[in-house]
Amino acid sequence: MKEIMAVVRMNMMNQTKAALTSAGVSSFFAREATGRGIGLVNRQLLKGAQEGYEEAAELLGEKGRLYPKRVVSVIVEDEKVPAVIEAIIEANKTGKPGDGKIFVMPCADAVRVRTGESGTASIAD
Repeated sequence: MKEIMAVVRMNMMNQTKAALTSAGVSSFFAREATGRGIGLVNRQLLKGAQEGYEEAAELLGEKGRLYPKRVVSVIVEDEKVPAVIEAIIEANKTGKPGDGKIFVMPCADAVRVRTGESGTASIAD
């Protein structure tokens, strides 16, 4: 099993839900978050701040606005991972900075509370 965590734009949530459903994902979690990516930061200012220039660090702070996002978390069988990733990309790709990020992590186990089923049986429909 794998956990797929995707950070997407707030206004892309309906498309993301539809894409996940089309990819065979019946259940997932979503939560609100704020953040920013490196694409929205002046790289020269970032380099200056890393080198210890206070002026650069102060200017970087002014540009450091956090943007509202949604974090979607899905637990799927290993063989579904490529389809789920492709669905998330197709639903969210605009070609502009801020389209999001997808993380894939191992999931050691899952247990369905109602029945006590564990492993992939606990995430099956």
